[in-house]
Amino acid sequence: MRNMLRCMICLCAPLVGGGAAAQAETNEFDCLIEARQQLDVRASAEGVIESVLVGRGDQVKKGALLVKLSSGPEQATVNLARSRAVMEGEIKAAEARVDLAKKKWERADELAKRNFVSANAKDEAEAELRLASEQLRALRESRQLAELELKRAEEVLAQRSIRSPVDGVVVALLLKPGELASSNQKDPILKLSEINPLHVELVLPVKEYGRIKRGQSARVLPEPPIGGSYQAKVDVVDPIVDAASGTFGVRLLLPNPANRIPAGVKCRARF
Repeated sequence: MRNMLRCMICLCAPLVGGGAAAQAETNEFDCLIEARQQLDVRASAEGVIESVLVGRGDQVKKGALLVKLSSGPEQATVNLARSRAVMEGEIKAAEARVDLAKKKWERADELAKRNFVSANAKDEAEAELRLASEQLRALRESRQLAELELKRAEEVLAQRSIRSPVDGVVVALLLKPGELASSNQKDPILKLSEINPLHVELVLPVKEYGRIKRGQSARVLPEPPIGGSYQAKVDVVDPIVDAASGTFGVRLLLPNPANRIPAGVKCRARF
């Protein structure tokens, strides 16, 4: 795109001095409106596409569900892990055994102080309490592990739902339900373009270097039939000049909240 703009500048250079002076006077230059970024949406895990929930031209919000992969085994794993993570029976039984063992030990300790039972009986009651306490601790640790397994299973299941990483527009659907999707396939599932804000690319003659600064305002005038005049700001000024063409690149950020301006449109930028 920048090479094309450089060629346009080179072709315009031999024009009569009046045209060049008029451009210098108005500080108006050729430009091209582009999408901020274009994304190939792929699956992070291999799977068969169950459904595609968007179509070409649809506008999507960040986090919106785009594609679902088949997830029967993963859903079953989540259900099993959830059952293990919420089981209370064994822990409740172990807590009851600890309470009982504690009462036995307290009685044995009191009787031992009065010499009604031997020290050996007291030691046995104490050992039984320790054993019950250790069993309860082990069950609680198992419960924590089960909760971690549930989180892991939920993360694996979440990979079967592909969501939009940005606010954007669907520009192409390349795979259909029933086809296999994976991260290493040549074709992505679909393509997205982020068009708010838009990038406006310019290639300016070197004589303008130093006059155009980051944060500077500009007016962007898209070509018909789009038309209109829109406020933009300088986002990037390339710090390197192309010696062959005597030009440097500039990028503007153009807000496009209603997606009224399409990407790919030629324009004029006025500073």
